Amino acid sequence: MDIRIKWYYRLGFLLLLFITVFIFIKLQGIWLPIVTVVFNILLPFVISAFITYLLHPIVERIHAGGFHRGIAVFIIYIIFFGGIGFAVYKGFPEIVRQIKDLTTSIPALGEQYKGFVALIQEKTSAWPEGIQERVDAGIVSVEKGIDEMLTNVLNSMVEVVNSVFTIALIPFISFYMLKDYTTIKRAVWYLTPRKWRKEGILFLRDVDQSLGSYIRGQLLVCVLIGSASALLFWLFHMKYPLLLGLIIGITNIIPYFGPVIGAIPAVIIASTISMKMMVITVIIVFAMQFLEGNVLSPLIVGKSLHMHPLMIMLALFAGEELGGIIGMILAVPILAVIKVGLLHLRKYFGRKRTPLLEE
Repeated sequence: MDIRIKWYYRLGFLLLLFITVFIFIKLQGIWLPIVTVVFNILLPFVISAFITYLLHPIVERIHAGGFHRGIAVFIIYIIFFGGIGFAVYKGFPEIVRQIKDLTTSIPALGEQYKGFVALIQEKTSAWPEGIQERVDAGIVSVEKGIDEMLTNVLNSMVEVVNSVFTIALIPFISFYMLKDYTTIKRAVWYLTPRKWRKEGILFLRDVDQSLGSYIRGQLLVCVLIGSASALLFWLFHMKYPLLLGLIIGITNIIPYFGPVIGAIPAVIIASTISMKMMVITVIIVFAMQFLEGNVLSPLIVGKSLHMHPLMIMLALFAGEELGGIIGMILAVPILAVIKVGLLHLRKYFGRKRTPLLEE
């Protein structure tokens, strides 16, 4: 085939692809409600599949140790969901109490914040006009960010309360997925077209090698850092220790930026108590990040992703733009899957092109 015709073919294909995507976006009023319903139906199964993926290696190790598979699943099931249930039973009322306390304290915090802002504006009033405008714009931006963060937190809590039935289904679905893991795996194998089976197995194996240990290790590190932060806040009589520890633990999932995002609420609240408490809070946050960066992450997570930090940062910015905090949490796993997929596509098309070159 002439190289010019080949390029025309590729440009035509790209043009057709763009037109298809454009029409697809324009028709989102038709397909978006259907996708939303399907997503809500499949969400508990997706979450259960993720939990199954996390716990399956542990079940296999116990099963390999001589235990019946059902007993191994039961042991892990009780430890995992029993631990989560106990933590929710003991911690959720305290978190709700701390949130209520924080809500009632917002007016006082607001007055202290206004005084802090007035002090900044007074100190910077003699600065050049351009710098003063930037300081004011920065204060407005911080206020907007805090307002959006509080709104998102409250909306998330309302959604969790409204999804009690869905959440209650997840342990049962996970139990049967763990118990019948081999059967489900065999069913997926037979449902997959024969020509895709070999490539599919290699793709899933590489995704698991690249992503599995990272996700499991990162989640364990976040639990340890969040728990240690909450304990230290409580020992030093910081307000809302459990709530702040939870925020630090969740945001710690985000590489590079997560510790900063998680530290902001703690530092803001500590600044309204005293300068001493603010210094203590900053020291606790830095100590936790030193522990995570130099001990826990190298020991537990390692460097399983094998991706350049610039690529991870680009993915985090894209995730924040598309989905906020949730987008940043999901950005790195999605990037890892895309990376493995692109490598497999390159190998696949490389094998297809080789016989043509030999002819």
